[in-house]
Amino acid sequence: MLCPMQLRFFTDPRCLAHTSPPGYPERPKRLRALEARAARDGQSIDPGTRAVEAPIAAVHEQAYIERFKAAVARGDGVLDSADNPLSPGTWDAACAAAETVVRAADWVAEGEARHAFAGVRPPGHHAERDTAMGFCYFANVAIAAEHLLHTHGLERLAIVDFDVHHGNGTQHIFESRKEVLFCSLHQFPFYPGTGAAGERGVGEGLGATVNVPLAAGTGDAGYQQALTHTVLPALAAHRPQMILVSAGFDAWQGDPLGGMAVTAAGFEHWGRLLAGAAQSLCGGRMLSVLEGGYDVGHLPDLVAVYLAGSEDPGDVG
Repeated sequence: MLCPMQLRFFTDPRCLAHTSPPGYPERPKRLRALEARAARDGQSIDPGTRAVEAPIAAVHEQAYIERFKAAVARGDGVLDSADNPLSPGTWDAACAAAETVVRAADWVAEGEARHAFAGVRPPGHHAERDTAMGFCYFANVAIAAEHLLHTHGLERLAIVDFDVHHGNGTQHIFESRKEVLFCSLHQFPFYPGTGAAGERGVGEGLGATVNVPLAAGTGDAGYQQALTHTVLPALAAHRPQMILVSAGFDAWQGDPLGGMAVTAAGFEHWGRLLAGAAQSLCGGRMLSVLEGGYDVGHLPDLVAVYLAGSEDPGDVG
């Protein structure tokens, strides 16, 4: 019998400082809605701050970090593309997002049967080492993974990305390394154009990248098959010491940017399966980080059911 997971919600008010143009889908309202729901549900919320610039520099090129910081200071309108607008608070928000995810990773690594959910923005899984992409400036999950490897001495990690868009940044950061398994379920073909099944890693990392491209319109049953027949066996074979999740909720059937047909019950089941895998494989250590999800009216409910599923983990056998 698997035990309930201890859940803690991590956030930082500085994540709201990044503002965006009217009509832009990645906006502060997303996070405000999540925070309100977490408080209403009585979840343990850690709103503290912590400066951890070193983990960001361990993943991103210093020239990119300085270019980003300078662009905000100059008052530039965008960074690298129109998908990445800048405001006076963008630098602080991006740093806060990365720092919050690292802080959440520390909490998980220091115990057992712990699931941290990092409610942060801007998201991160499209950010490359030297380029901002797709609403993302710093690769939050990759930064946390690198931190865990070097600060906590972990030797094997797994990242599961179920955002509707492929996490090109996370993949490219780790694709040549065998210690980090990257599994992605995503709509394909779709933005950003990466994530074909044949992308399996390079060099020593060959086989540690597992892409599961899914056709537009895929719903709960299609994702269930992908998880149980591909992702969970890959996790079992890798034997990670912690599971990190790029939790994007834009595969939701009503999301304005996605084209999938996943229901709330689907997200709940994913939480149960992934928490069950964490309990079976790595002492119940799991970190989920907000990526996409742009139906603001439904996003808090989707996150809530996912977290409820994770508190009642299911058998992965």
